[in-house]
Amino acid sequence: MRRIVSLLFAMAFITNNSIAQFSLSGEFRPRSEYSHGYKSLAADNQKASLFTSQRTRINFDFKNDKLTTKLVLHDVRLWGSQAQSVGNEDKAVSVHEAWAEVALFDKFTLKAGRQEVFYNNQRIFGNGAWVQQSRSHDMALLKYTGTVKAHFGFAYHEGGDIKNNFYLGPDAYKAMQFLWVNKTFDKLDLSFLFLNNGKETVTRNAITNAVESVAIEYSQTYGAHIEHSMGGFGIAANAYLQGGKDGTGKELNAYEAALNLSVKVNDLFSLNTGFEILSGNTQINPDNVNRSFTPIYGTNHRFNGHMDYFYVGAPSGVGLLDIFFGTTVTRGKFNAELTGHMFSAAADINDAANPGTALNSYLGTEFDFLMGYKLNDWVVCQAGYSQMFGTNSMKAIRNGSTEATSNWAWLMFTFKPKFL
Repeated sequence: MRRIVSLLFAMAFITNNSIAQFSLSGEFRPRSEYSHGYKSLAADNQKASLFTSQRTRINFDFKNDKLTTKLVLHDVRLWGSQAQSVGNEDKAVSVHEAWAEVALFDKFTLKAGRQEVFYNNQRIFGNGAWVQQSRSHDMALLKYTGTVKAHFGFAYHEGGDIKNNFYLGPDAYKAMQFLWVNKTFDKLDLSFLFLNNGKETVTRNAITNAVESVAIEYSQTYGAHIEHSMGGFGIAANAYLQGGKDGTGKELNAYEAALNLSVKVNDLFSLNTGFEILSGNTQINPDNVNRSFTPIYGTNHRFNGHMDYFYVGAPSGVGLLDIFFGTTVTRGKFNAELTGHMFSAAADINDAANPGTALNSYLGTEFDFLMGYKLNDWVVCQAGYSQMFGTNSMKAIRNGSTEATSNWAWLMFTFKPKFL
């Protein structure tokens, strides 16, 4: 590790005296969280938890007229999870990004390596920046930049055993290809996305557990995103369909649609409202088709409430209808947001007390408050508070109690020094 850092500092000295550009920066992001009903309703006898996590990064960037590279090393931990005395082998710094991008010919470049992938509002592809570990992909990306932008990404994964073609590794796909096309007009931004996501399924012998067959089941997600602005008014919408097969080989037939309207009242206030609907599976007389839409690689914390009850580490299940209204206040280095969400299920929830009868589709209401202050160019402080008012229908799909207070609060500092 010391040799790598020494080499990169040597590169910095050389490139400072050439036409190439080299930068060295860091990120230190501790976040303390109070949790009593985060992701699921709190139980009657549940005690609140208080913990601090931290992301620490060092970023190496290099660029000249032929080549662009980036290396991001990071460490993600909970305070107290590591002993005070620790050897080099006990905990390891991981590689979050490690890619190179080269110009092939006019308007075409190739970017290969471990990289973040995010487009538009990050509903389908996002870098998951809220979670401390974030998200990156091992893949290649062919990019065309002209009057129209087009990106073609492709990946093919193997596990630790490269003597066969089985992949039972930690990632969400064995093979993946996507095409993103974007066109910007005067005040209109239009994008199309097609994603072919392949998960490996393994059939084993019921007695010996030996592998009998391996197959890749592909699902397709395709749709469009549009943004338009006119004066102080803005509109954003997207619609996606999912088909093919899910990871179990079941037929997939799902959809998502969203609309967001915003208006800038004055230099201080702005308002926004809208909805999102994601299809789900009924719990009453279900058929053999998976109708549950999955945002796959999206930055899901940005949608459907900050308490992450939906699509953040939890199955989508009965789908969701999210109707929201919010206001933002911005003044100088200070900003604050207050948003209310009214959640309903998009498919029937079975009443366990009366099987075959559907519960009310209304799941509950969540209020999210967030504020931030930029101390200077290097330091930002943010804090937030959220509370969920869940119903018996929410209890049926997320457990817990409707009587207990389900709330969550956090405080985060982000330090981003530029060393070189």
